[in-house]
Amino acid sequence: MQNRSIPTNTLIPHIVYRDYLAAAAWLIRVFNFTEHFRYGDPTSGGMQLHLNHAHIMITGPRPNTDSPINLGACTQYLTIIVPDVKAHYHHAQQQQAMIWEDLHETIYGEHQYGAYDLDNHRWIFSQHARDLNPTDWGATLASAPTPNL
Repeated sequence: MQNRSIPTNTLIPHIVYRDYLAAAAWLIRVFNFTEHFRYGDPTSGGMQLHLNHAHIMITGPRPNTDSPINLGACTQYLTIIVPDVKAHYHHAQQQQAMIWEDLHETIYGEHQYGAYDLDNHRWIFSQHARDLNPTDWGATLASAPTPNL
């Protein structure tokens, strides 16, 4: 299903963890990510993981970067579209993920929930529920939609 309010194009965020190897094991076990590749050595390298079509790069701290748990602040929210958000939610609960937003339907046509990972990054997992034009729920379009490039 398409939803004009939520794009699904690929963006690859680079996420910093205190221990990227422990984070990878946790993301694979709790959120069902799959490892794609590793690079470098265990102390200064990183990995690419994916969940369906969503890819992320994870690393340990580098100069001028740190994990939210060390910073004491949220650094970003990461949203991933999944085919069955209800099953994903129940799996994350069974794996003791810390849920900060229970499964619900949003005004913009998504079923979603939010969970923290082991370093307090905020994740949102979502599934399209309805195809809504952003103006249907009160958003103001900045310009006419652009075609896929």
